[in-house]
Amino acid sequence: MRGFRSDLVQLLKARFPVLYIESYEEQRVVAEVSAVARDASLLRTLRTVWTWSATEGLIQPDGTARRGTTEPEAALEAVLRTETPGVFIFKDLHAALSSGDRPANPVAIRRVRDVAAAFKSGQVPRVLVIVAPVLRIPVELEKDITIVDFPLPSEDEIRGLLDGMIANNGTGGRIRIGLTDVERERFAKAAAGLTLHEAENAFARAMVSDDVLDIHDLDVVHDEKRQAVRKSGVLEFVDGGVELADVGGLENLKRWLAKRDSSWLAAAALYGLPAPRGVLITGVPGCGKSLTAKAVSAAWGLPLLRLDVGRVFSGIVGSSEQNMRTAIRTAEATAPCVLWVDEIEKGFASSGGDSGTTPRVFGTFLTWMQEKTKAVFVIATANDIERLPAELLRKGRFDEIFFVDLPTRAERASIWRVHLARRLRHKAVAGELTLDDRSLRELCDFSAGYSGAEIEQAVIAGLFDAFSERRPLRQDDLIRATANMVPLSVTQAERVAAIRAWAETRAVAATAAEDWDLGALPPTGSATSTGGAG
Repeated sequence: MRGFRSDLVQLLKARFPVLYIESYEEQRVVAEVSAVARDASLLRTLRTVWTWSATEGLIQPDGTARRGTTEPEAALEAVLRTETPGVFIFKDLHAALSSGDRPANPVAIRRVRDVAAAFKSGQVPRVLVIVAPVLRIPVELEKDITIVDFPLPSEDEIRGLLDGMIANNGTGGRIRIGLTDVERERFAKAAAGLTLHEAENAFARAMVSDDVLDIHDLDVVHDEKRQAVRKSGVLEFVDGGVELADVGGLENLKRWLAKRDSSWLAAAALYGLPAPRGVLITGVPGCGKSLTAKAVSAAWGLPLLRLDVGRVFSGIVGSSEQNMRTAIRTAEATAPCVLWVDEIEKGFASSGGDSGTTPRVFGTFLTWMQEKTKAVFVIATANDIERLPAELLRKGRFDEIFFVDLPTRAERASIWRVHLARRLRHKAVAGELTLDDRSLRELCDFSAGYSGAEIEQAVIAGLFDAFSERRPLRQDDLIRATANMVPLSVTQAERVAAIRAWAETRAVAATAAEDWDLGALPPTGSATSTGGAG
């Protein structure tokens, strides 16, 4: 809170008459403002602290309520008549000043202007502090009010809260604590972006769920963040549900991601490492780009947020820029997290009839990616990379650009194993089907040129054939389903060739170099034959 206190001291010394603090944490705001107002080392003239709310009226420094001051106009009139140095904290005064569903109170607005004029010109240091959960300033007061940023709890404050709760609940033996010091750090970072009240609720819920607090309770903290994300209306909290092991192949990309796990923790700072910015994954459709985004959040133990660019551009005219800023603020409040932008080229493709809205929104997003300091790891996927502007692809926006080609033989074998193992869990369905080398070799031969999504659909189609006859799945069901499917590499051969040509010198192969030695479809350039990332 040093930054907030420093700003507040300067504003009080400079006699700014009306301050506006946007925060849901009234108690923290009152405590911080009161600490500054009563600190002789910060201010030459100490101020008494008054508070007001519509339910209690004007509460004087001695704790008593002044009668007849529950209405804002009466309370502001009483403040005007107070000739002693003071800080007057008004809670939720915004409801009287401006409202979207009912007219503002013109008398209250006039009183605030009177207060601003009197406090600015008076000899006694006084200031009106408005505390509200939303920012609503009517046009009449824009020149009289100064906005003061009040930060959410820092990681140190949340860590102190967690340590205090552990000390209070762990010593009595009621709650068993199974957290290492590093795991406590992960808990504190996971709760970053929550208010102290929300963080306390999340930690308490994690403790009472099974009377044990360990790293497996991290999901409880993520659930609390899910509420904040849902309220934003622009971002979507996605349940990953998959591990990196569920992604067949792409070993080069997976190694690169594995090396950056936990790089947002304090241990990485000892190496002088910044938090990774993100990756752009492009390539042939259906080859695991979106699945990788989901798997990363699960592997790193971070919440996965999906940016729906369509929601950004929905709503009334002029709201798109605000929606993007809301999405960015929400993502940063949820940090550390993974932000997934699927098919980014479709969301930010400019059209001539949007009055320049798309370039402005896209510019806001690009600037944030370049300047962001919060641990928000951006995973953007693109099928049509040529539609993306050059400024998105330059270094500094993404740490790396990976190209995902059609799976090689080794990758196809891995994909077949993943999907068959996932679906053949019941002996009655699996029957005598075995995934030995001979069977996999045959499946890989028949599926040359198929994407991972097409192999998955071949497994599903084979299972439907077996289900229709109420018998176990057989090898010939899979081969027949594969043979009856026309893959994307055939129906859109020209598009696949164009994607490969673009990536030849512009991207790093997601496939490991050693896997290409077994590939039935050899690469067509350095991008798919290089394994140097990571």
